Amino acid sequence: MKLGKTALLGAAAALLALAGWQWWSDARATANAQLGITQGSSLYGSTSPTPSAEKAANAGKDGAGSNAPFSTQGLQQRQAQQALWQRRYERAEQSFAAYKDATRYPPESRPLAEHPDQIRPFSPVSEQTQARDAQGQAVKFTLRTSQERVFLSGADTVKFSIEALDEKGTLLPVAVTSARAQSLAESRTLTTTIGANLDFADDGAGADEVAGDAKYTARLNPAQQGFAQYRGTIRLLATVKANGQEAVAHFDVVYTPGSPATWLGMREAFEAGSLNFYARANVLQAGRYVVSARVDDAHGKPFALLQYNEEVAAGVREFKLHIIGVLVRDKNPAFPLRVRDIEGFLLLPDQHPDRVLMPRLSGVVHTSAKYNVANFSSDEWQSDERQRYLDEYSKDVELARLQVQKLQTAQP
Repeated sequence: MKLGKTALLGAAAALLALAGWQWWSDARATANAQLGITQGSSLYGSTSPTPSAEKAANAGKDGAGSNAPFSTQGLQQRQAQQALWQRRYERAEQSFAAYKDATRYPPESRPLAEHPDQIRPFSPVSEQTQARDAQGQAVKFTLRTSQERVFLSGADTVKFSIEALDEKGTLLPVAVTSARAQSLAESRTLTTTIGANLDFADDGAGADEVAGDAKYTARLNPAQQGFAQYRGTIRLLATVKANGQEAVAHFDVVYTPGSPATWLGMREAFEAGSLNFYARANVLQAGRYVVSARVDDAHGKPFALLQYNEEVAAGVREFKLHIIGVLVRDKNPAFPLRVRDIEGFLLLPDQHPDRVLMPRLSGVVHTSAKYNVANFSSDEWQSDERQRYLDEYSKDVELARLQVQKLQTAQP
């Protein structure tokens, strides 16, 4: 993976953690965008009169440009204003409804369908790109590469794979003649470079799963290959020979030594009409922890994305993963629910790397008891901020409604 993608992933995760719940502040703007309200416009659209309203108004100035009676001109103007305010009223109602629907559930308890990129978080990162040599010149084949993950910590390892394809997409015989992982300087400060050679193979042993399939694989174990005390980006460069030419494949991973916390188990509790899962952990380093978990129903259908983002003190703690009752009522998942693929990290603001990972919990971690959906609360999520926005949208709706009513009842 190229550094640009690594940086992008890191920035995105940091944004999630740093912003926290603040993305709800943008919900009003999101609702407006869905309705086509552009920045700089009022909720009701442009404050300038519509062409029809402006034409009617101009037509009434001293009778210029029109032979119609003044009363007819006034009627036309009022009809144009009424049509304008009717559109504003409809837009205000739509904005209110869009925001209300978007904030029906809290940010920590959302439908997994809203986050398709989070459904399979531990899938390998794959790329298919034009192969280039050491000077950056294109060569006559394509590289298809993959890596298991981008961020590593402690004893984590990562597998890489390399394939070559011709212009028709057919696999080519390939040879990886050299491969070396090396620490990547993040500043101009002089630092000692750390490096380790890797062996890519296609023999069905070690990291390689199938012998002779033209996919060469290798595994990097930073803690065992000289990077145990290193923090930062590790770049792997591999020289690949195929179709009579050589190219360079490169991968980036971000590594931090140690782990800030370890998992201890999970319990569940039906509380106040909602279902909560409590992930226990021994927190070794205090700070802000970001935890994400996926929930499927009994048939394996993705149901919910649960997130935790709070300051945590050192010691044995519980991370509360909350499923709001109204989400269960709305989606009606088949019980028991299955909690899977949990990831967590300690956020390190204004640093690189910007996180230290907890161990991944891959696959089903916890299976819930069976519950009657009718016992879950149907109450929508409430917060002071949400209510303030709803109140403002309500004012917009009422203002437009009164204007429409006034114009409809006005005497000709």
